[in-house]
Amino acid sequence: MATITQQEVAPLHKHLNITIAKEDYLPAFEKALKDYSKKANIPGFRKGMVPSGLIRKMYGKSLFVDEVLRIVDKEVFGYLQNENLDIFAQPLPVDLNLGQLDIAKPADYSFTFEVGMKPEFQTPDLGSLNITRYKVDISDEMLNEEIERLRNRFGNMSEPEAVNSDENVLNVTFVETDADGNEVEGGIRKDNSLLVKYFAESIRPSLMGKKVGDTIQVALDEAFDGQDRKAAVLTDLELDSATGRHFRLDITKVGLVEPRELNEEFFAQLFPNAEVKTEEDFRNKLREELQKQWNAETSNQLHHTLYHQLLDNTQVDFPAEFLKRWLKTQGENNTAKTDEQVEAEFPGFLNQLKWSVITEKLIADNEIKVEQSDLRQFAKDQLLGYMGGMGAGDEEQEWMRDYIDRMMKDRKYVEDAYNRLQTQKLFEWAETKVNAQEQVISKDEFIKMNEEHNHVHHS
Repeated sequence: MATITQQEVAPLHKHLNITIAKEDYLPAFEKALKDYSKKANIPGFRKGMVPSGLIRKMYGKSLFVDEVLRIVDKEVFGYLQNENLDIFAQPLPVDLNLGQLDIAKPADYSFTFEVGMKPEFQTPDLGSLNITRYKVDISDEMLNEEIERLRNRFGNMSEPEAVNSDENVLNVTFVETDADGNEVEGGIRKDNSLLVKYFAESIRPSLMGKKVGDTIQVALDEAFDGQDRKAAVLTDLELDSATGRHFRLDITKVGLVEPRELNEEFFAQLFPNAEVKTEEDFRNKLREELQKQWNAETSNQLHHTLYHQLLDNTQVDFPAEFLKRWLKTQGENNTAKTDEQVEAEFPGFLNQLKWSVITEKLIADNEIKVEQSDLRQFAKDQLLGYMGGMGAGDEEQEWMRDYIDRMMKDRKYVEDAYNRLQTQKLFEWAETKVNAQEQVISKDEFIKMNEEHNHVHHS
């Protein structure tokens, strides 16, 4: 019968010493030999008629080692379960000596494994944390900008012969060139669409009168008005920086959007399930929708703050040496990592692990659960999001039920959805526990604050 003892080698770091008697593995080894002889396909012998001595000679050693290690694994994991040892990752063998395994002289064998124990710790009292809950003020300027955006988005497009307004839309092909306008071999060539008013004021006069087939030469550093416009263009061109980049813009289409009128037809198109009859109703409804959108953004910001508060204010001790040894074995294609790679990766790894044990504890202590109905609603909401919100409330329709049923059979989809919902429920629970002070803030102030925060935490 196998015996296992524990030995503490460092805080939260144990050795498990296991000894198995030959009676623990010999019967299973003999059975494995018989089973293999029935299935072996060896030239000169009929299947199932291979002499056991030949099987032992050809495959006995590997089967012997496999059965010994299988019994060792079984006993170790049974011990961990029976003793309720809460460990990180899998036990790691210490100086695994397979040379001691001799099929000719079965004996008692001893092995040592090391394990890292999960620590006991306390999370901070969320109610005592100094946290601000921001609320973005939906100004008249924001509302007017959104109205104009919607009027243009749903407006009617005409195709004038030439550019005559800052409101013209240009379809262009960006062709990368050098400073003299010569096309760069292997450079970027990409189609895009943008408004004339997105260009810098110094560029716009040169665009007036341009027609399909005309070209303009620009330096990206100077061509676009405002950092957001420049950032959008850089993203479309898959560039990190505009510095020193030159492009020829080949005009392929000139358009002009005629903004939609503010009337009941337009209101009904935007809000089909609401009673929006007048421009005042429309502005009130749109303000309400904008507030929801920004409330979601500020809620995300609050969740991010809670994440950092929990990380910064929770003291967790880890079995660092064990975890480094474990991390060293986790290379791709079963290739061990170098000590230098482990040291470089360890701080980030430890931070992720700390967040993992914190969330595990909070979820268990507060019985935060994801139900089957939550998963089905998640799949439905995702489907409706793909469709632009069409068909809301139509889960009883057969095609939608079929889609959700199919998603619920996709193991990876369900696991991903479960993890996202569990994290969402955790933060929603945490929100109810904090005594956050509400502060009204402008959109620009909120965006700047987030940018500064991201810079601090990612620099």
